[in-house]
Amino acid sequence: MKIRNILTAVTMLTAIGSLSAREVSPSQIIPRPMEVSTSAGSFTIPADGFTFEYKGKQQPELLTEYLNAYPAQFHAATKGNKANLIIEISNKVKSKYELKVTPSAVIIKATDEEGAFYAIQSLLQMAQLPEATEIVCSTVTDSPRFPYRGVHFDVSRHFRSIDFLKKQIDAMALLKLNKMHLHLTDGAGWRMQIDAYPRLAGFAAWRPQLSWQDWVNNGSKYCDETDVRASGGYYTKEQLRDLVDYAAARHITVIPEIEIPGHSKEVTSAYPELSCSGVPYADDDFCIGKEATFEFLEKVLDETMEVFPSAYIHIGGDEASKAAWKNCDDCRKRMEQEGLKDVDELQSYAIKRMEKYVNDHGRNIIGWDEILEGGLAPNATVMSWRGTEGGIKAIKSGHDVIMTPGEFCYIDYSQDAPFKEPASIGGYTPLEKVYSYEPLDPSLSADEAKHLLGLQANLWSEYVTTDEHAEYMYYPRTFAISEIGWSTPEKNYPDFHARALDVVTMLDSLGYNTFDLKNEYGQRRESLTPANHLARGAKVTYTIPYRKQYKAKGDSTLVDGVRGGWTYGSDNRWQGFMSDFDATVDLGEIKPIGSVGLSFMQSAGAWVHLPKQVDFEVSENGVDFETVGTVWNDVDPNYPKILMKDYYATFPQRNVRYVRIKAKRHDRPGAWLFTDEIIIN
Repeated sequence: MKIRNILTAVTMLTAIGSLSAREVSPSQIIPRPMEVSTSAGSFTIPADGFTFEYKGKQQPELLTEYLNAYPAQFHAATKGNKANLIIEISNKVKSKYELKVTPSAVIIKATDEEGAFYAIQSLLQMAQLPEATEIVCSTVTDSPRFPYRGVHFDVSRHFRSIDFLKKQIDAMALLKLNKMHLHLTDGAGWRMQIDAYPRLAGFAAWRPQLSWQDWVNNGSKYCDETDVRASGGYYTKEQLRDLVDYAAARHITVIPEIEIPGHSKEVTSAYPELSCSGVPYADDDFCIGKEATFEFLEKVLDETMEVFPSAYIHIGGDEASKAAWKNCDDCRKRMEQEGLKDVDELQSYAIKRMEKYVNDHGRNIIGWDEILEGGLAPNATVMSWRGTEGGIKAIKSGHDVIMTPGEFCYIDYSQDAPFKEPASIGGYTPLEKVYSYEPLDPSLSADEAKHLLGLQANLWSEYVTTDEHAEYMYYPRTFAISEIGWSTPEKNYPDFHARALDVVTMLDSLGYNTFDLKNEYGQRRESLTPANHLARGAKVTYTIPYRKQYKAKGDSTLVDGVRGGWTYGSDNRWQGFMSDFDATVDLGEIKPIGSVGLSFMQSAGAWVHLPKQVDFEVSENGVDFETVGTVWNDVDPNYPKILMKDYYATFPQRNVRYVRIKAKRHDRPGAWLFTDEIIIN
């Protein structure tokens, strides 16, 4: 196979010409190796690249081809050119690889070609660290903790070129990440050539707007490829085979995802006979009652498995609305024939049927944790994204699991203060948060833990229009996924942060667009200092209750002296309502006050909006209230970034015991209100 180097023309030795020299160590790379010991002396990084030779009988063809693809960095030894990089494949090596740095050479011993490749990546990282000129004499013994270390690429919402994907494969290789999850199909666009159904590529892959948000705002319609407005694209089978080969040469498996049964409006619009209604644009889900649906899925999977040799085929299974099934004669008939009691079991029927088809072709399925609903398919692997509970449940029932909980592993959330970040779906997941994740739950026994295959970072691209923005979201947060997946669970964030700064600089020099970790703003400042005020510790009575899933600390949340951070999802400080807000604070006794306020959040992509209006009322007896202030919203409800707005009323001092706050929710159906501390002074 042909291997192409798509990195920019920057070699690993560019830093040698800088003003300062630097001795580096294997302890400075990401992921951190399992064991590192150092000794006196150092190896000088050769200015003209490494000269390699193999020791022993094995001459790994794929690795040789990979090394030869980087002529500025590696070249084969000749009689007049002594080797300073010696590689041996040996079954005597107890770990995945051993790397020994001596003053005259780097010696690699590995159990197989993959192990030797990973050793090369460790060497490449050291040689490319900023200003590196020497490597300290050392011995590395290294093996991965988990077999699955993945990164997700959503090419449906915004199409990415093959060259972009290859560039990310190169970065994944440096980080020893080994699974590329390719989200090829979704309502926003179908991205793979399917010969049996040409309208998938000719129609369902194209839309009149480039931006997903603009497309949604204009009715989510598709267009023909020949339309002058057409934006989007698809991959030919030849392109995908080339991508698979490119990844395989770097010991990365490309796992395709074909969504079943939801997120399929692009299919049911191109082929409406596969929906319950038979009407284009009407249904997001396939009709499970029609045999034509399964004929379609089997033909699509046949062509998918022909292109992708992966042992796994991801079949989605998430967020199916199931609404049309309840009123569909075909679906009701299917349920009667199969003895299914509800639509959850109908979805399970579809997943199990497709799993059997995939199994019969020598493959296995992965599905999002919704495939647990209605009964899990016998051999399915679960990708747990709605927290970890689904994954733990699947493990305990004997299924393999890949952990990707949204709180830690969804990197479509902002990674720094939202006011300085590009648009995102909302939330706040900085590098430190991702790094803090531990996928192995302590409740699992040693035998159960064997079913935990690893973890994955997911980047959904609704708001990530450009390639540059995508890279910015991936790096450095995938560094943390890499280290969690490869290294032992002992963690030291200051040490990891220092290493991440170096690897960010390295990727920058190689032409990647990374987040400016050095100048990270960090958490919302107001959340870092206790809020002292008259209502702290007071009793709060809710006329309209908060939602249980966003109760934070319950009734004490809004008067505990702690203000919220940049996210409502996990800091346990923001309280959520799918209604107007109406709460009364009892100060316990009559007190003089002159101001009342609280903050609300907006994150339009997550349906979180500022209130239209907030009224502040006071009372001595809790019965007769006087309005002392009203604040109206002056922020565009479609503003795409996260923001916090303080709603405050100041007034001539009054002696009161009760303070009531009423906020009117935004008109958008399904809109949320999130608020933090009520401050009274």
